Amino acid sequence: MLWLKALHVIAMVCWFAGLFYLPRLFVYHVDCTTDAERARFEIMERRLYRAIMTPAAWVTVLAGLGLLLGYAWDLYSRAGWLHAKLTLVALLVVYHWLCGRHWIALRDGRNTRSARYFRVFNELPTLILVAVVGLTIVKPF
Repeated sequence: MLWLKALHVIAMVCWFAGLFYLPRLFVYHVDCTTDAERARFEIMERRLYRAIMTPAAWVTVLAGLGLLLGYAWDLYSRAGWLHAKLTLVALLVVYHWLCGRHWIALRDGRNTRSARYFRVFNELPTLILVAVVGLTIVKPF
């Protein structure tokens, strides 16, 4: 079980690295002035989303489910902190999906969002991370 927990934490760190960095790339992409710059950001965004973020998200979620099953869900089924954490993880999955939608819109030249929007959008996973870690460590309810 400890190896599974370690895998879960490692994958989560990799996933969050992408969740923090991809919207920052969007900021730079929106501010591009040349086709060469746009092409470079499109490659970086594609590689980050497909090769790092998405596999890390899958491993995080699957290892987390394994931990839930391994630590006997019935013991935790009444733990409010766990329900809150799982809700926040679901929001992260939605945020990940939104990153993919933004990436496709930028790639296809259909983006209507500003660099300011992406700067604000970039802060959301930080708030969720603070809440998830706080809930997991402190278990307030």
